[in-house]
Amino acid sequence: MESKLVDQFHFSSMVSLYASNRWWSGDTVAVVTGANKGIGLAVVKRFAELGLTVVLTAREEERGKKATEKLREEGLDNVRFFALDVSKAASIKTFVSWVETTFGGLDILVNNAGVSFNDIHENSVEFAETVIKTNFHGPKLLTDSLLPLFRLSPSISRILNISSRLGSINKVRNHSIKATLQKERLSEEEIEGVVKMFLEAVKEGRWEREGWPQIWTDYSVSKLALNAYSRVLAKRFEGGRLSVNCFCPGYTQTSMTRGRRHSRPLMRR
Repeated sequence: MESKLVDQFHFSSMVSLYASNRWWSGDTVAVVTGANKGIGLAVVKRFAELGLTVVLTAREEERGKKATEKLREEGLDNVRFFALDVSKAASIKTFVSWVETTFGGLDILVNNAGVSFNDIHENSVEFAETVIKTNFHGPKLLTDSLLPLFRLSPSISRILNISSRLGSINKVRNHSIKATLQKERLSEEEIEGVVKMFLEAVKEGRWEREGWPQIWTDYSVSKLALNAYSRVLAKRFEGGRLSVNCFCPGYTQTSMTRGRRHSRPLMRR
């Protein structure tokens, strides 16, 4: 059921289905994080079906290999696997080195890996640091590390950050924080400052009264920060040869949204 629902996504801004608009080839390298299941796996499968060279990454090596093998059994032998934990700097460093050695560069990055510890109707911030590290700091470090390897081209080079409407600026009730994130010349340092403020508020038990998002607070803040970083990065390459966007797939039946109670994270994409 999950894969059937996720397969319905159309990443029209990324890949046109019409041959006349085909801007990719078998040499186009796309990296998708958190891709052993759900949305990430659906993206990998579609890219592979369209003929791109795709790198499927996952934190758990066994699951990632199984997902890759299943795709190859379906005739998609243009999918490669590499174990990547975006919450660990050493794992990112190893992966970036492998990409450079194996392909010499890349063209597309889809930051899909993420985690949440909340059930559907819960709002705990017990694991806020882990959520922020995995959903924001990890994708940011991976992106920054891969930027020198992008084969810049106005028609091909793209970064797509899978996000959520929970990370919308209107979810923030604190006017000072909102004003900072809405600045025309927002900097990465200011985004990091906002994230640091949130984590400090969590540690001191002030987060509820300080105007942070009220639903899935830690997850929302992680996506708020990722959205802000995407905007800063997009401005840096504005009019250039790299397109940077966020994408909200909407409410989708994945591990995160099933609402089951677990002692471990509901989802690690």
